[in-house]
Amino acid sequence: MDSLFDEPSPVDRDKLAANLARLAREHIYIGGSSWKYEGWIGQVYSRSRYLSRGRFSKKLFEATCLEEYAATFPAVCGDFAFYQFPTEEFWKRLFAQVPDGFQFAFKIPEQITCKLFPLHARYGAQGGRENESFLDVELLKASFLRPLWRHRAKASVLIFEFGSFARNTFAGVSEFLARLDPFLAALPREFRYAVEIRNPEFLEPDYFQCLRSHGVAHVFNAWSRMPELRYQIALPESITADFIVSRALLRHGRSYEEAVKLLSPYTEVRDLNPEVRTSLRDLIQIARDRRMVAFLFVNNRLEGSAPATMLAISEP
Repeated sequence: MDSLFDEPSPVDRDKLAANLARLAREHIYIGGSSWKYEGWIGQVYSRSRYLSRGRFSKKLFEATCLEEYAATFPAVCGDFAFYQFPTEEFWKRLFAQVPDGFQFAFKIPEQITCKLFPLHARYGAQGGRENESFLDVELLKASFLRPLWRHRAKASVLIFEFGSFARNTFAGVSEFLARLDPFLAALPREFRYAVEIRNPEFLEPDYFQCLRSHGVAHVFNAWSRMPELRYQIALPESITADFIVSRALLRHGRSYEEAVKLLSPYTEVRDLNPEVRTSLRDLIQIARDRRMVAFLFVNNRLEGSAPATMLAISEP
């Protein structure tokens, strides 16, 4: 039976909120990858807010918890956008739940970034087929950027996440850049953009130069098959824009499925990752030293509790 009382929190929410607000005043925004985690009840969410007839309501929680999230965090990455083109009405409801100054990052829909649809039940008949809309800038403008336009003050950065490309898709980084470069050149300048790749061999000078020429950020991503964050940060000219973006997603060498099995339901840190914590602190210091805007997003599947990870990296 659901309790009418809130559980004691393993995360000091007031301290976390104060730390993140202090960093946000320096234009360093730290937040989670999404926000609808029931495991955060007792960490950042109060169960009593989501009771209906005395019982916890998952529907009420998912529909309204963003408002409570925004009371602690100054930013969030909207991973949901990867799977859809949200409508204007959806955007209106979403942005109404957060205060002025709150910063969203959104992943661009996979209809734009997926070159070959995976053989997965989710893709149905499209599975295994070429995506005719890959890097279609006009589709992006019409179906994503135009509905988002009026809310762009809260849309801090738009992320193009590219999954791992097989050699028979792009033989090397030069083939990829031949498609990416004109696409980036055609994007409206009113938004910030960032590119996240999953091919380690693409981390070459030509890749960084392409992003730099368009003012687009490389996403420093902690992911199972990408070099550790510290190696990406150390690469010459890897900071390609006047802002920094990082997504701390997974421990190196661990798959998404393994992380879910090991770390859910995301109520506590179960696998401390000092190396990634140090790298995120390094990015915070780089942003301070260079007076740059930074957006750092932490996933539960990195250590088990993104709020606890964020509390640790935000300490003075």
